[in-house]
Amino acid sequence: MYEPAMISGISAAAIPGVLLALFIAALFLWMAVKLIGIKNASIGKAMIAIVGGGILGALISAIVGAIFHPLGPILGFLANLWVIKAVFDTGWLRAFLAWILSAVIAAIVMGILAFLGIFTIGVCPS
Repeated sequence: MYEPAMISGISAAAIPGVLLALFIAALFLWMAVKLIGIKNASIGKAMIAIVGGGILGALISAIVGAIFHPLGPILGFLANLWVIKAVFDTGWLRAFLAWILSAVIAAIVMGILAFLGIFTIGVCPS
């Protein structure tokens, strides 16, 4: 069985990892918002959009998905877009473009890091 110290050690390592992942995702969203030309963009707003959109999207997706499964993911995605729209005070099209562009930027950065051997996209056990 696992010792309490091991459990707390794993938890202590997971918290900074989650915070770092949120910051990196917010950085990609911030870059996308800046490239699209949305005014008053900041890393703080991007972090709020990432966390708020993730939480609201997951809640709506789970609740609606439990009642009417095919509609859950669609409404969860729209809730996530709505948070981006509300946080950056922009329209639906720009919110969608920011969401898409942040994913493209993340894919490009991961591809470059993988090419340089700094990052592995997938791990294959040998």
